[in-house]
Amino acid sequence: MSHTTRKGGGKKLQLEESQDGKYVLKLYVAGMTPNSVRAVENLRRICEEHLRGKYDLEVIDIYQQPELASSEQIIAAPTLVKKLPLPLRKFIGGLSETEKVLVGLDIKRGKTKACRPT
Repeated sequence: MSHTTRKGGGKKLQLEESQDGKYVLKLYVAGMTPNSVRAVENLRRICEEHLRGKYDLEVIDIYQQPELASSEQIIAAPTLVKKLPLPLRKFIGGLSETEKVLVGLDIKRGKTKACRPT
């Protein structure tokens, strides 16, 4: 679902909302480098295991579509951008640390450290 609202001097601001709580993910890769291939494989595995049917994934090669990387201010590849649900988050690297990715995507809660009195 998309909504258009006006903000400031008549400029349109496009706001996207995920339908049915879907995750909207964009993975920016640099061609078929080993790190990029690994990131795609790791992310697809994570999504299928934890978000089956609840995600939209777009893989973008920054060599073929540099304007998209520029508009998202992507400075390294691979980079995963979680657009929705908010908050927006960016992850850089091969996404091999599954637990960290799950916590970062708000799929799983991180371990909290108990505070010790001093």
